[in-house]
Amino acid sequence: MKSFIAIDIGAGSGRIFLSDYHNGLVRINEAHRFPAKSVIKDGSLHWDFDFIINEIKSGLSGLLSKDISSIGVDTWGVDYGLLDGNGYLLENPYAYRDSRTNGISAKVFNIISESELYKLTGIQLMEINTIFQLYAAGINTPDILARAKDLLFIPDLINYFLTGNKRNEYTVASTSQLLNPYTKNWERDIFDKLNIPAGIMQEIVMPGNVIGSYKDINVVSVGSHDTASAIASIPATDDKFAYISSGTWSLMGLETYAPVINSETKKMNFTNEGGVFGTTRLLKNINGLWILEQCKKEWDKERKYSYSELMKMPNNIHYIKTVIEPDAQEFINPPCMIEAINNFCKMTNQQIPRSIPDYVFVILSSLALKYRYVLEQIIKLNVKEINRIHIVGGGSGNKVLCRFTANAAGLPVIAGPHEATIIGNTLMQCKAAGLVNNLSEMRKIVKDSFHLEQYYPEDSDLWNGKFDKFKEIKIKYNF
Repeated sequence: MKSFIAIDIGAGSGRIFLSDYHNGLVRINEAHRFPAKSVIKDGSLHWDFDFIINEIKSGLSGLLSKDISSIGVDTWGVDYGLLDGNGYLLENPYAYRDSRTNGISAKVFNIISESELYKLTGIQLMEINTIFQLYAAGINTPDILARAKDLLFIPDLINYFLTGNKRNEYTVASTSQLLNPYTKNWERDIFDKLNIPAGIMQEIVMPGNVIGSYKDINVVSVGSHDTASAIASIPATDDKFAYISSGTWSLMGLETYAPVINSETKKMNFTNEGGVFGTTRLLKNINGLWILEQCKKEWDKERKYSYSELMKMPNNIHYIKTVIEPDAQEFINPPCMIEAINNFCKMTNQQIPRSIPDYVFVILSSLALKYRYVLEQIIKLNVKEINRIHIVGGGSGNKVLCRFTANAAGLPVIAGPHEATIIGNTLMQCKAAGLVNNLSEMRKIVKDSFHLEQYYPEDSDLWNGKFDKFKEIKIKYNF
């Protein structure tokens, strides 16, 4: 038996798992959990990195007495920290929901057109991307950027504080919109045109390699972008599937072995992010369970509901015809999500939800309808045959969302594993240890190790009608 430590930091919490691999099976156990704290400084939203790294080291301290083969770290993408010439963090990393990038893309497109930028990177145009954050930094905090010697994405930054070694891991670097997906290296033309110092970027390291050690234990570059680790653990036996990595964000797409960059993928705003074993994640970012999470915070002020209680509420209320577009700007980071939903309904001349069950139903059914909308775009790309949808990550445990997704999409849904990111992280450490050789072996281990749920389409006429309403709202109000 081999044991590994998988560290996963999300936008809401950080978790440290102890994972065991034995006889072709993986078992995972949560050992430590902490909030991924953010702080406001001078009106800007930052991650409290000192708190995060101290919690990681505290959690590790209770596990290092065991026989550990290696440690792997994954986090969200796009955000980064800047180090000075002495290796010290210049400031807490900005959080991607900070407002400093609002409207910044227009300034970038005056220098590099949208078409050229997409052609060079294949990355979905979102103002949270690192390219826009760095350009905003050059405008708002030029002194900080001028003093920076090294840029490390959040998992790279954690690895640096553990090992002292500076690397940019490929999968998380690919989210920056600064990487060429064909050469798998930095696209110097972008740096030159935007006056971003290319010298702050590091050597690219691929998933599954040892990058240093912490207290004599190897630290491995896993799929350091959490979605890359999650997709690595899809329990598929062939490639005829679309996937949804479901959590605060929903990442929906295909796994390919080369970037797909053309006029159609640009028009549909698909992204080509790096995956493990040379794969590409052709996907779209969708505002996911964030909307429900923010509503729950409001409801919890009067009475704390568990998610299991909330999921019992939407049953048998199909009479509600209201739909929302999860990716509308109104839902990105409003002061009050319930008010944002109400305002969206007023703006689109729809009935405002009247109760908590109504809100839960509208959110989850609309998310399922958005999945169908993106699925139809994927099918139009004609990359490969799709006969099912795999949902992995936290949302795979949401039975209502999975059922709604099967109904809306008209395809079977296979849900699980729930802790896909931790599992993918662990199995890339197994790859570094020589225990697995390829993606097929990894996925068989997942299929053999974890329980999966299956959902089949129902109520086709009802959901086709809902989808017509969803498309009508998108077209009429230009969402």
